Amino acid sequence: MKEKKKSDVSVLLDYAGSHKGLTFLGLTLSAVSMVLSMAPYICIWLAARDLIAVAPDWTQARGVARYGWISFAFAFAGILLYFAGLMCTHLAAFRTASNIRKQGVAHVMKAPLGYFDANASGLIRGRLDAAASDTETLLAHNLADIVGTIVLFIAMVILMFVFDWRMGIACLLAAVISVVSMFTMMGGKNAKIMAEYQTAQDRMTKAGTEYVRGIPVVKIFQQTVYSFKSFQKAIEDYSAKVEHYQANVCRIPQSINLTFTEGAFVFLVPAALFLAPNALKHGTFAGFVTDFAFYAVFSAIISTALARIMFASSGVMLAGTALGRINRVMEAPSLKIPAHPQTPHSNKVEFQDVSFTYDGAESAALTHVSFTAEPGQTIALVGPSGGGKTTAASLIPRFWDVTSGSVKIGGVDVKNMDPHVLMDQVAFVFQNNRLFKASILENVRAARPDASREQVRAALMAAQCQDILNKLPDGLDTMIGTEGTYLSGGEQQRIALARAILKDAPIVVLDEATAFADPENEVLIQKAFSTLTKGRTVIMIAHRLSTVVGADKIIVLNKGCISEEGSHNELLTSDGLYARMWADYNKAVQWRISSEKEAR
Repeated sequence: MKEKKKSDVSVLLDYAGSHKGLTFLGLTLSAVSMVLSMAPYICIWLAARDLIAVAPDWTQARGVARYGWISFAFAFAGILLYFAGLMCTHLAAFRTASNIRKQGVAHVMKAPLGYFDANASGLIRGRLDAAASDTETLLAHNLADIVGTIVLFIAMVILMFVFDWRMGIACLLAAVISVVSMFTMMGGKNAKIMAEYQTAQDRMTKAGTEYVRGIPVVKIFQQTVYSFKSFQKAIEDYSAKVEHYQANVCRIPQSINLTFTEGAFVFLVPAALFLAPNALKHGTFAGFVTDFAFYAVFSAIISTALARIMFASSGVMLAGTALGRINRVMEAPSLKIPAHPQTPHSNKVEFQDVSFTYDGAESAALTHVSFTAEPGQTIALVGPSGGGKTTAASLIPRFWDVTSGSVKIGGVDVKNMDPHVLMDQVAFVFQNNRLFKASILENVRAARPDASREQVRAALMAAQCQDILNKLPDGLDTMIGTEGTYLSGGEQQRIALARAILKDAPIVVLDEATAFADPENEVLIQKAFSTLTKGRTVIMIAHRLSTVVGADKIIVLNKGCISEEGSHNELLTSDGLYARMWADYNKAVQWRISSEKEAR
């Protein structure tokens, strides 16, 4: 038997965990409060009956005050229960939103590191925050209102048929027409149109954000009009979708809905006029007047109930939106953990016939790459841009898993190692340093949370950071980032190197670690390298060929393949790609801007 698919709301409620029961309790209390809110209207009918029965001597109606107090008691109890229900749904909603963030982050932490290159951290955070916010709104408010309103509507329908079913049908007819017209806007093919409208709205928001972010560049290059075109196109597309949705989808149904929502008397008054002669004939006119007074008052709340239904039902759409955002995060691939992990016995790194292709790419990034880095050796990866250098280095700490072949550390395939053990073996210094908006102490200590201040300071000294600490007001405790002190690219890179030194991993991967450093900082970074790489296996990626001259082995990667390998001198004598790159590099170093006079 085919398993029934769970609704979006049910899936979201699964994230509530042990607080799911609290959600159901809140919904139940909301429903009961709506039922209690009907009691005052029954009291109105009873009071009207007693008053009409003794008319015109109103003093004979002695039960009116009692009905007033009963009405007050039920109304007050309904308010208390509704408040208690909202407290329950809010507590459950806060916990559910927290669980969504926790489970989302926990799942993302299992993803391979390469996933974060393809999916920016801001995008992931935005999806989780938006999903949590939408879920919180849905569970805290909308779902309770939906359940309460449905129960309220059912109670209203029952009451409509209790006193006089004919006038009840007259009141209900307007409500039915209103509800049908309302749901035609959100059902069938119109649901697709509404989805397109929301997508256009998202594109407009994204385009607006990108336009604002790019204003400095736009102003510098005087491309205001050109850069605005994409934003303007998104606005026009959104406007077209809005106009189409409002004019072709919502205009007639909304008109019908508003007409009959506010015009419950359209059918009630004619029905009463038809029934009045019969009531006079049978001597039941007093009861007829009582019933009419009740339905006249009662019909006034129909518009309120219908408005609540429309508002609350629109919130259900949040469930699908929120779940879609959550699923995009939860669909992140998980790094496979071996059932029986193995432990490496050395810091030897081996690439054995490695090939790798990025998801969606037409050509391979690496093809049949094989090389060995012996313990204590420095291996430099050089070559033209796009040759596969960073890709090769990223396969060592399992940013991605190889398509074929194997990457081994200490004779053990990295896929057969526990991820935590693997991370302990490798220190990775990124091209774009990734520092936290925290103190320098916390940034460096991220490599070893149990490290003392003295050990952190020693790592900073080894990374040639003394001048940085001397100029900062709070030394180690200085906050860096948007809420603290800004550091130059080279200074940030030295802080990142101190983190790698503190980790004290046997294998070090350097990905263009001097790419954004000025000459002064580059000298200091090179000194830090000597401390970081001493006695360790080093895989170095560099465009500045002067930094790889002393490497034990230089591997030249071109179009994903090894074109040549050897020492600096060996490669120069072979007169291959490396020799040409070395000649071009020396020309670039000597290049300078000359004046027109000098050029002549």
